[in-house]
Parts: sequence; C-alpha cells; structure tokens
Amino acid sequence: MIAYTNTSKGFIEDVETNQISTKIRTAVLQAFGWAKVNSKEEEAWINSMQFMGNVIRRSSIADDCGVLIEYNLPSTSLRVDFILTGTDEAEKQNFIIIELKQWKEASATTKDGVVFTSYHGNEAHPSYQAYSYKLFLKDFNENIYNSSLRAFSCAYLHNYVEKDPEPLKAKIYESIVKESPLYLKNDQKKLEEFIRTYVGKGKGSDIIYHIEKGNIRPSKKLIDHVAELFKHNMLFHLLDNQKVAFEIAKDFALNAKSKTIVIITGGPGTGKSVISMNLLAALLKKKNAVFVAPTASFRDVMVSALTSSFGVNRIKHLFKGSSSFFGAKKNTFDILIVDEAHRLKNEKAFMYKGKNQVEDIVNAAQVSIFFIDEKQMIRPDDIGTVQEITRVAQLHKAQVHTLNLTAQFRCSGADGYINWIDDVLQLQATGNFNGWDKQDFEFKICDDPNELRELIKSKNDEGLKARILAGYAWKWTAADAGNLYGEIEDVSIPEFDFSMPWNSRSSGSTWAIDEEGVDQIGCVHTSQGLEFDYVGVIIGNDLRFNPTTSQYFTQWKEYLDTKGKSGLNKKPADLNKLVRNIYRILLTRGMKGCYVYFMDKEVEKYFRMRS
Repeated sequence: MIAYTNTSKGFIEDVETNQISTKIRTAVLQAFGWAKVNSKEEEAWINSMQFMGNVIRRSSIADDCGVLIEYNLPSTSLRVDFILTGTDEAEKQNFIIIELKQWKEASATTKDGVVFTSYHGNEAHPSYQAYSYKLFLKDFNENIYNSSLRAFSCAYLHNYVEKDPEPLKAKIYESIVKESPLYLKNDQKKLEEFIRTYVGKGKGSDIIYHIEKGNIRPSKKLIDHVAELFKHNMLFHLLDNQKVAFEIAKDFALNAKSKTIVIITGGPGTGKSVISMNLLAALLKKKNAVFVAPTASFRDVMVSALTSSFGVNRIKHLFKGSSSFFGAKKNTFDILIVDEAHRLKNEKAFMYKGKNQVEDIVNAAQVSIFFIDEKQMIRPDDIGTVQEITRVAQLHKAQVHTLNLTAQFRCSGADGYINWIDDVLQLQATGNFNGWDKQDFEFKICDDPNELRELIKSKNDEGLKARILAGYAWKWTAADAGNLYGEIEDVSIPEFDFSMPWNSRSSGSTWAIDEEGVDQIGCVHTSQGLEFDYVGVIIGNDLRFNPTTSQYFTQWKEYLDTKGKSGLNKKPADLNKLVRNIYRILLTRGMKGCYVYFMDKEVEKYFRMRS
C-alpha cells in the first residue's frame, strides 16, 4: 500500500508550496486508517522532503519520473521512506529505494549490519535497511521478479557530517555500503548523479503500477535458496514419528480442497519445531507458505539456525509474528504454519490491534497448521488451546485434523524426566512419582547459586550450549536507566554474594545464541521453544511450597512480570498455575542435563524428596 504517489514534477511543486507534509499526512491517515500521525514523524517529513525536493530538482531528471512515499511493504509492518521510478539511458526500467534519516551521529558495533545511535540504541545500518527493502521486493513481489524491472537502493543522511574515521563506513559495513550506497550531508551531488543514472529518463508511472499491484509470493529463487539451507542442516533432521507426522501434515496441506486446520500437539522435545520448519521448506515449493511464531526470540533463533547474520534478510519475511494477520483478507496465504501456537493472544496483548489471533490466522489462510503444548501457556492473554482453535474452525466451517506427538527427543530421550517434572510440579499426575532413570539425564540440585553458575560455565567452555535461566522473581532494570547492555546485575542473592544481569536488552531476541549470553540470565520469553545442551535454573520466590497442605502457592508481590499477572491479583490459583508452567518450560530446555538452585527451601525439600 502506497500513501503518497506523484510525478517528480508534482512532488517538487508540493515541496516548494509547503504542501508536502500535509499531503503525506492526509494520505497516510487515509491509506493506513490511522487516527493521527505522530508529531515526530510529521516533523521528519517536513525536514527530509525539503532535502529530497532539492535533490530531485537539482538532478534534472525527467518530469515524469515516479515518486512513492511511505510504501507499506505488503504483509509486513515495514514502510519504505522514498522510492523513485524511471528509466535509464538504455531505456531499462528501474526504481531506487532511498532510506532517509535525521541522524547526526552514530557508532559502529561488532554486529554485522547493526549500528548504535543515541535515539534508539541498536538499529539496522541505514544502508542495510534500504537493502533489505530492495531484497524483499525482489524476492516477494511477483511483478518485479517476473519482469526485467531492476531495483537499486541507497541511504541519505542529510543532517550527518562525515567523521574521520566515519563509523558508518567501518570495515564491518563495507559490503552493505557497496551494495546500497551511503550518502551523507556533503554527498548531495553524488546522490543526484546516482538518481540521474538510473531513473533520469522518466516514464515512471508504469513502474509504480508494477510495484503496487504485484502479488506477494516468494520467488522460485528464494524457494530454492531456502531448500538449499535445509538440505545439509542436521538441526532439522526428522526422526522416527516426526517423519510420520511431517508427511501426514504435508499431505493434508497439499490436498486441501477447502479451508483446513491441522492441530499437532506434543510436549517438550517431541519435535514440533523440527516438523514445522521442515513443513515450511517442503510446502514452499508448491504453495505460498509462511512460518508464524508469537515469540520474537524463537523466530529469530530459528532464522539464525538457517543462515548467517547477513543472509537473515533474505528469508526473514517468511517468518512472521502472530499479530501480522490482523485485517488480512480471507485466504491471503495458502498455508500458515504456526509454531508455539499456545502463545497466540487475545485482545489484551500489548500493541495488538485485533481481538483474537487464532481467528486472524484461520481467516488469512486456506490451510492453518498449529503446533501446541497447552502446558506452555504462561500469560493470561495466551489463548492457543485445542478447544479455541476447534471453536474458530467451526465458525469458518473448516475441516480439522489432529495429530499427537509422543516420542520425546529432548532431555536425552528421557520421557521419565519430563513426566517427573509434570508430576512434581503438580501439573499432571504421571507414573514417575519417584523420579526417572538417572542414567538418561543429569539432574542436580545445587546448594549454592555460584555452584550452578560454575557448572554452566564449565559446560560452555567445553563447547556445549549452556545457559542460566530464572523465573521472573527479580526486577529487570529498564534500558533508559542504564541497563541497555545488561550492565545492572538485577538477579541478586546476597547471602551467597551472587549476582548476574538479566539477558541484555541490546541483544534482544538473540540472547540464546549470543556469546555474551552465558554471563547473563535468560527468562522464559528468551528461551521458550529453544533448547540447550545444559541449563541452570534458578527457581525464585515466586514459587513456594506449603508442607502442611503439600501444595504450591505464589504470592502476588513475588512474581514481577506485570503483564504475566495482569487480572490475576484475586485469582491466586490461576497465577500459581502459570508460574508452574513457566518453571516446567525452564526445567525442560536442556537436552543433556539440568542444574537447579531453589530460593524457597520448602520447594527444594519437596524436589529432593521426590527425586
């Protein structure tokens, strides 16, 4: 969807008559259905468009070049600042994506394609942003990848005076700046020449039409690229009944004649994510399929498991958050594959504009495949149950197929350990009251949190994946309070002189695979759906045990996830159930072993007695 379109001549006139920001605002409100425009965004339009008007006027390009402003990339929340369309000397049709920034300073980081600014902390390099938009259109816009239309990209920081040395041109950014040129305050003439070279001869209106009306489907090149990524990646190798479930689900999806829903249930380590990722690779070859996951950390780690950091943008638009489908037209997608579906949200979810993400997804896809473990629901707004999906299926008159995964491949295949966790946390009575075969899986209760930390560090030093996790029983200092990089050691146990920071806010959703992650403590939101070789779990005072009643309980003040306990202040049993679900998730992230430290000694006594 494009908010503002015009010829280059019309755009210059709107700039020179001071109408441009008003026209963009009006167009945005109408196109996107917004109630109002942020004042900072409108200020940016006023500033940047004056510069762009001057650049286009001085470049002496044809009057009938096309101008697109605030183009919403379909099926995403991303908006492209500025696009110019036209032809070159050889009459080839081209378009240029221009990322505009108000920045005056920035710092280089050690992360490929990521810079640091005082405005928002870690951000994508402007050239990388422009490049990623170009790549999206070349990979997903049918009118572009099926034609000879050529795409170019660049970034223009019109307020930015080049430094010596210039952080934005550091060696780590060389390849992306070469692919997508960076123009700073004193580079206006170079930008004018860039524009004149590729679109200077005009005839841009047809190109605008091609960009706006192109169907959004992955190109064959992208599909082949994804298939190659999976081909030699043993992380996604299917085992035993995973293969059976994969083939059955694939068959349902490819042969669906009407709206169809497939529900696949299974506990930790049964292979839900392995199957879901393989379904994406297989179904992409014949259908417009997209992978959906409510949790950003899970999505990002799945993408990172497939490709390098620089290649992430090539496939990341095949991986979407669960709020992406609000307002989507019916059957926009052939197939949506929803992993961690138990975390789908209702209208209470932060920043979600809809009412029910299950309904959004079923409406948006001809076939919806949901992977569920209801024991991993951890917040009051989690609604992804079999019952809810079945209810929505009836509303849409959809056929429903259900599969259940039982064989367990995490925790060294120790079904007994996971069954014991379910029993000892009083989530489900199982046959493992007195433990499991200890040779299958290492479990150790630590008397000192420092012992737990040393055990995890030693495993990490051995080249194994090892992380410390904890329940949300300690505060998490905000980034603007000096905690952007995990500087503040919030998780503190003074009696043992133990303290560590929570997972770094700057790492965002990739904490689980970042090198510095071993020196930080993860939570359920940065580890759910993921697995490690070993985990150390600190069980906080949000989980307590009453030896008289032999029941767990949670005190409202001890559980510090504000959103996680919203509306539950008078529902202690419901709150405690969610807390126990969280610790079940944390205690089952390890494939080879788990070390535990308990804040509440009654909980520890009960675990020791049961193990």
